[in-house]
Amino acid sequence: MHYSLLIRCFAEFLGTAIMVGLGNGSVANVELKGTKGYHGGWVLIGIGVMIPALMFGTISGAQINPAMTIAQAVVGNFAWGEVLPYIVAQLLGAIVGQLAIVLAYKPYYDKTEDAEAILGTFATIDAADSKLNGFITEFIGTFLLVLGAVFMTADKLDPRADFIGLGFLVMCLVISFGGPTGPALNPARDLGPRPLHALWPFKYKGGSQFGYSWVPIVAPIAGATAATLLYQVFS
Repeated sequence: MHYSLLIRCFAEFLGTAIMVGLGNGSVANVELKGTKGYHGGWVLIGIGVMIPALMFGTISGAQINPAMTIAQAVVGNFAWGEVLPYIVAQLLGAIVGQLAIVLAYKPYYDKTEDAEAILGTFATIDAADSKLNGFITEFIGTFLLVLGAVFMTADKLDPRADFIGLGFLVMCLVISFGGPTGPALNPARDLGPRPLHALWPFKYKGGSQFGYSWVPIVAPIAGATAATLLYQVFS
């Protein structure tokens, strides 16, 4: 069944909101002082991609990632005229998903004195003070994410199984490449929540590191595009 652009954009909005809510919510549960998961593991962030993919994959393709949307358009698998509406829906969804986290965890944000821990629940952090390292990490991670996604979903025989596999792929990427940056692997996951961090009046607030913010935007787009171009060799 083919859905209208409005319905597909709404699915992208909801899907991205759920992804950010579950993904960054798991980070908040680990990083914010006093939560039940404080200083626990955060490998289940992959669920944040798997769940909305299972929900909306057959409606909008569950791209929920501007890098994926742009990369698909570059190789001719997605209409350029629909790129901007998809990206706007994804960014708005990311903001709403992050807002839900802020409201749910407000008492724990108030307790947390580590400003970088607070920022880490919103966006990626330049922890090593190296934009180059961040770019390389985000490029590799997104390249592997998108390359895995296009191969997994190529046959369309069992899309639900494919999306479950994608969720586990994200878990693996978080475990293997998550240490240096967070990671984003998705411009919406960073570009949507970061301005909200800048605007919200936290008790213990540091900078929003906007000087680094271009890295989790440009690197994932470059990595996703490289992955889809490579996939064309096999298709």
